[in-house]
Amino acid sequence: MKVGIVGLPNAGKSTLFNALTRSRQAQVGDYPFCTIEPNVGVVPVPDGRLAFLAGLAHSEAIIPAVVEFVDIAGLVAGASRGEGLGNRFLARVREMDALVHVVRCFAGNGGAEAGSALGDVETVATELLLADLESLEGQLERQRRRAKGGEKDAAKICALAERLVKHLGNGQEALSLPLGEGEGDYLGSMCLLTAKPVLYVCNVAEADLAGESGPVLALRRYAEGHGPAAVCAVSARLEEELGDLDPSDAAQLLAELGVADSGVDRLIRMAYELLRLASFFTAGEKETRAWTFRRGMRAAACAGVIHGDFEKGFIRAEVVSFADLFRFGSMAEARAAGRYRMEGKDYRFQDGDVALFRFSGPGRGG
Repeated sequence: MKVGIVGLPNAGKSTLFNALTRSRQAQVGDYPFCTIEPNVGVVPVPDGRLAFLAGLAHSEAIIPAVVEFVDIAGLVAGASRGEGLGNRFLARVREMDALVHVVRCFAGNGGAEAGSALGDVETVATELLLADLESLEGQLERQRRRAKGGEKDAAKICALAERLVKHLGNGQEALSLPLGEGEGDYLGSMCLLTAKPVLYVCNVAEADLAGESGPVLALRRYAEGHGPAAVCAVSARLEEELGDLDPSDAAQLLAELGVADSGVDRLIRMAYELLRLASFFTAGEKETRAWTFRRGMRAAACAGVIHGDFEKGFIRAEVVSFADLFRFGSMAEARAAGRYRMEGKDYRFQDGDVALFRFSGPGRGG
């Protein structure tokens, strides 16, 4: 999954990206934050459940779920017309599964007032809307030709595109358009920028972390009307400094500021949830690992997340929830209490399921 970090120049995007991609092995098992390219980083999802499972299984290693973050060049007004790095910016946004929109909510740089923060958000939103409208015009022309030729589904896609043009023309993102049966697939094929879920990150001063400043409250109200969207307050500069501290000193500093959790950790978890992702676990002597799946996926498809052969030869999944395993303290006690279950291919996996897959073919399970 790819999450693009966007925003106006000087909003704090690169500072936040640097904080996200700092090596923090002590906080996330032995899996380091790493940078693939100068502006691309693979970031582990903080999950305290892994340590407990690894302890039970006496695992040699812990491997968390990960999210890929991409620091995208700053947008300027007129990007939809190619101003600045507009074309490159829009092309990169189109590749993302979700967006983290960093907004200046700190004193200086015009970011202290609620109106200024909302103005920054609307500048980016407007450019994305305009780019989508231009894209839809071209798509409509092609789909109308297909419809005249009698091609399957072309008329339905045209109808959806026409509704989208009107919806976007009213200043609403594609993601907020109510969809009929089957239209979700059509929308996905259109590759619209405003069809991506957004997490608004309010880049605040350290002093504003413990409470909610005017800009943060204003953005929460904005997000409620432009959803699905979420809001997270972070001090990017502080998070970058926390990356240089050992975990105990970082926790002490956060406590002094009246904050219980790292803003970066909170942001990563919220981005994971925004993508409607969840984790199931496997645990053994070699490793305890979190596997990412989309909410609603069935057991056979989840087996395929580990290996395609698991899905093809799926027999059953042996499942216990993390909550039950934690409650009873061991796999044997959970089994004795009747909480260890055999599930078929159509079982919908839940976040926190601990699983062993049985399948036909090479090997006996996984």
